[in-house]
Amino acid sequence: MIRRVLICCITFGLVACATQPHAPVTPPSSAGTPVKPATGPAEAVPEKKQDLPPVDLTPVPFETARANFVRDTAARYGIDPAYIEATLAQAQIREPIIAAMSRPAERVKPWNEYRPMFITQARIDGGRAFLAQHRDELMRVQERTGVPAEVIVSIIGVETSYGKNAGNHRVIDALYTLAFKYPRTGDPAKLEREVRRELFFRDELAKLFELAKLEQLDINTLKGSYAGAMGMGQFMPSSYLDFAVDGNGDGRRDLFNSYDDVFSSIANYFVKKGGWVRGGTVAVPATLAAGREEFNPVDWTPNHSMADLAARGYQPVVPVRAVGATATPITLEGSDGKQYWLGFQNYYAITRYNISKMYAMAVFQLSQAIAGKELPPA
Repeated sequence: MIRRVLICCITFGLVACATQPHAPVTPPSSAGTPVKPATGPAEAVPEKKQDLPPVDLTPVPFETARANFVRDTAARYGIDPAYIEATLAQAQIREPIIAAMSRPAERVKPWNEYRPMFITQARIDGGRAFLAQHRDELMRVQERTGVPAEVIVSIIGVETSYGKNAGNHRVIDALYTLAFKYPRTGDPAKLEREVRRELFFRDELAKLFELAKLEQLDINTLKGSYAGAMGMGQFMPSSYLDFAVDGNGDGRRDLFNSYDDVFSSIANYFVKKGGWVRGGTVAVPATLAAGREEFNPVDWTPNHSMADLAARGYQPVVPVRAVGATATPITLEGSDGKQYWLGFQNYYAITRYNISKMYAMAVFQLSQAIAGKELPPA
């Protein structure tokens, strides 16, 4: 993911720091747990700006920053600093990761171009087969959490093609690279964001050490996306720590090999992070009265009543039966003109996995297709 990435020094040369092979490092004993591959260009996110603490833009030499990281991570999580140092000695600064993160943004694709990237007949058929294969586990999770099986399957389909493409980068290399060599554009106006992004990945690297300690993972063999997201659901280390759950009761949270854990963790993310409502609607198509202006709120929080939306010219095409339902209007550029939708709390929950209204709509519509429902034209 996303979380899904999803995501938060001076300009420096991109110096490759590949190390010589070392003997494997044995992890220390445990003291005792949704950006994800890129989903293609999406729309700018109209989220409310939060007040961020100031960040020091003074450049720090690589070796100093690295030594500070070892010291701080060891103290923060009670990990032997020698283990952290030995592990980082085997990590590599990867130029392909820097290049991927530096790649200029493509143009924003309209919905009628975006949807076909994710909703194909092969992905629908794959989702139906995956659901049939894991129906028992999925239905247990659906009953326990209220998150429909087809939505969980849709996330896995969009993120990793049902586990077939979970990433081939060593997570330690990806996070090490972005934690200490996040690319710089040289544009002073972008420096603060670049420093914050680097610090975000540095924190994720620290949390990777915590995760490996708690879950007894071999930190050197974990594979994921170029941004460090892992497993069938593409969780960053912080999301793994905060939202992964032990679905099969074996005492571990395994998002690589345990379907019970993967399904339970994705559902738990929706419930805990997104506020998923059991039995709630995700989104419904709507019309906008002729001559009325589109309403584009500053964020996607679904806090507009049906009466308020009706006053602005929006009407759902199908009845909304939930008493006191609130929603947010969604505008998509379709093949035959603009499409209007109303997104409810469960739509908002999907945007917490990857903050993109088109991503959320693609996940929703793929889930509908997997469930055998007819989709509207793109």
